[in-house]
Amino acid sequence: MEGKYKSIEIKRKSPNSRVFYVYLNRPSRGNALSPDFFVEFPEALSSLDQNPNVAVIILAGAGPHFCSGIDLQTLNSQSKDTVSNDGGRTGEKLRREIKVLQRSITAIEDCRKPVIAVVHGACVGGGVDIVTACDIRYCTESAFFCVKEVDLAITADLGSLQRLPAIVGFGNAMELSLTARRFSGLEAKELGLVTKVFDSKEAMEDGVAAIAEGIASKSPLAVVGTKRVLIQSRDLTLDQGLDYVATWNSGVILSEDLNEAISAQLQKRKPVFAKL
Repeated sequence: MEGKYKSIEIKRKSPNSRVFYVYLNRPSRGNALSPDFFVEFPEALSSLDQNPNVAVIILAGAGPHFCSGIDLQTLNSQSKDTVSNDGGRTGEKLRREIKVLQRSITAIEDCRKPVIAVVHGACVGGGVDIVTACDIRYCTESAFFCVKEVDLAITADLGSLQRLPAIVGFGNAMELSLTARRFSGLEAKELGLVTKVFDSKEAMEDGVAAIAEGIASKSPLAVVGTKRVLIQSRDLTLDQGLDYVATWNSGVILSEDLNEAISAQLQKRKPVFAKL
């Protein structure tokens, strides 16, 4: 699994750990998103999702930045390749291409395992699309963010405009998206975009590793269920959300995980759960 990709790298830092790392791995280009990324990233997440040794995924950037956005050379090439004399067919082809790119980002939400974003340096444009799809987000004090697309004469179309309002509020999302202004890691915390800001990259790596290991030690059925119910409930009414979780739990709550959790509580020991 490790080392077979051009745009990303997968690492397991400890042989016994169930926490795996996915690195955006084009540091010489600020981890700009290339065509390879949009093919490899969803493939990698699907592979990790189906691997029973994986419980939590940490998404990070190699080099000095998390992600500088979509590769402008890719964007320029795509624009030239799509143009034809038939405006309708050009538009239909471009729509299909955009949908493919969107699915590459939505793969984060489709992944059953929790995906945690750790941001240092720049998180711009497509980088914001990525982190807003992640389940938990952390950053360093020196990190900075920018919903950059409007400065490139583009309406952001990979998820920021859909996900950001639910995270930071509609008004804040509108202001950040229309101004394309750069904002700091500390402001990202104030807005609710990240859960915690760390003093340094090293502190973030250590702190988030401990958090991820804690999640990995919990019942995988409960973790997977919690992620899915929360994501599904975003677009449901309260009654619909309650019905959804009732249906979910009716199918999985009577499990060996439940028996193990109760036994561990009674015996005052740490529970040990089977892989999923």
